[in-house]
Amino acid sequence: MPEPVGEMPDGTALHALTLKGGGLCARVLTLGAVVQDLRLEGVDHPLVLGSPDPLAYLGPMAHMGAVVGRFANRIARARFDLDGESLRLDANWRGHCLHGGAQGASLRVWRIIDHDEGRATLGLDLPDGDMGFPGNLAVRLTVTLGAGLCFDMVATTDRATPCSFAHHGYFRLDDGPDLSHHRLRLNAPDWLEVDTDLIPTGRILPATGALDFRTARSLRGVALDHAFCPQGAPELRPIAWLESDSGLSMTMETTAPGLQLYTGGHFPAAGLPGLNGRIYGPGAGLALEAQEWPDAPNHPHFPPAILRPGTEWRQTTRYTFRHAPKGPS
Repeated sequence: MPEPVGEMPDGTALHALTLKGGGLCARVLTLGAVVQDLRLEGVDHPLVLGSPDPLAYLGPMAHMGAVVGRFANRIARARFDLDGESLRLDANWRGHCLHGGAQGASLRVWRIIDHDEGRATLGLDLPDGDMGFPGNLAVRLTVTLGAGLCFDMVATTDRATPCSFAHHGYFRLDDGPDLSHHRLRLNAPDWLEVDTDLIPTGRILPATGALDFRTARSLRGVALDHAFCPQGAPELRPIAWLESDSGLSMTMETTAPGLQLYTGGHFPAAGLPGLNGRIYGPGAGLALEAQEWPDAPNHPHFPPAILRPGTEWRQTTRYTFRHAPKGPS
């Protein structure tokens, strides 16, 4: 049964859902569809960053563990042209639109459609003109535990609109303070060049040097907030592998054409209070955000990211975990 966990400033009730399956246990909030906590049998620490206080996700932990949208990532100058019309969006980050605006999907209360032991289906309706976006858009999310942590999302609209939803969880596979003992590998030969505001310039560049993760590399001291271009969309295929010295590893699969990697550089040096008394400072976790390419509405040569009436936007993303405890040295 849904567990009451408080209410929004406007009095809207908040609930938590507990899911179990495949050796995993997750706690999902109706606020932002946040995965508040994720545990694996035989592992004594959380696999994700989170807060015990649901209302923290309205403040310093906004977007952490949530589903962001209606357009994940950035849209330059909070504007784009569509079908001959120039549209202005909510400019909530340095004059740009980030994650759908100041009241995007990650800061809304989703309704519970269905819930059983290993699965929860949540829904959210975003009205025409919301944050400046055209179209009444309905999105449905199913979170399933079994063969990993799986997100199935589908959205429809009654008017052409940009559409890109993404799970914005931060993963850390050991009990350390940061990602120093993690290694990352990507199936991504290219990345999107960005300007100083992290807005794509339009150039698609080979992933070389510090951005080449085609072979596993340590994340010690690495600061990332970059969009990569994995191969193989729109098939469900593995695109990222994360492993730690603890013996725990994670594989990420998705149907999405893009992947944003972010190491939480905006977390304050003093840290944010997290699960089980942990403190999260810069580099405390790795966000692996499957999504459409950022600023796609302003770049015709990027994969299309406009949803039109009579069609569906769909994405499946799955994170699977393997624990191989190390023997005595």
